[in-house]
Amino acid sequence: MAILLDPDKIELKNLEQLIEKINQSPATHIFVGGSIVRNTILEDLIEILKQKTNLPVILFPGDPSQISPKADGILFLSLLSGRNPDYLIEYQVQAAPILKKTNLEVISTGYILIESGNETAVARVSKTKPLSRENLDLVLATAQAGELLGNQLIYLEAGSGAKHPVPTEMIKLVAQNVRIPVIVGGGIVDLHGIQKAYAAGADLVVIGTAFENNSHFFDL
Repeated sequence: MAILLDPDKIELKNLEQLIEKINQSPATHIFVGGSIVRNTILEDLIEILKQKTNLPVILFPGDPSQISPKADGILFLSLLSGRNPDYLIEYQVQAAPILKKTNLEVISTGYILIESGNETAVARVSKTKPLSRENLDLVLATAQAGELLGNQLIYLEAGSGAKHPVPTEMIKLVAQNVRIPVIVGGGIVDLHGIQKAYAAGADLVVIGTAFENNSHFFDL
């Protein structure tokens, strides 16, 4: 399970309390990034997380400006569900020379945005339309295309602030028909939601806003 931290939603003065919550949670990874990061605390945030937790810190960037050599690794995302060339390949081209100068573990990730009941930041910023939550065959074909292209992970994303999480039947279909790990995130608001995603076949579940806002997130 990964806790996603958006630097734009973090105040360093309140970070100690959040880190305590993370350390008391069953999290195995910390993801850091956002669709747009306007502030300048990214490297300070990563440095503090590395000092105060024993969890790997993985970059989850919206663009190449969110690369930091202080992290442990990076999800090298390609937005397979959209047709905006910036998010399919252009930002990756810009990022490649930067990444080659770091020791980050680069994890090729096929990123698939799923319709979730409202416009999320990912859809707005990337100017792409999410795939329909009803069209399971198209989502599966997109995930399989990512696998055949050499992606190491498939990320099914409902988006931050999603009204609805990725459907469990979609998670199950993709997980049973690709040989690479499946990450699921967006719209998961409680422990029951995490358990449903795992039961459907997710290898890793990502939570963010709900965890930050709910001190009893993991209570049954």
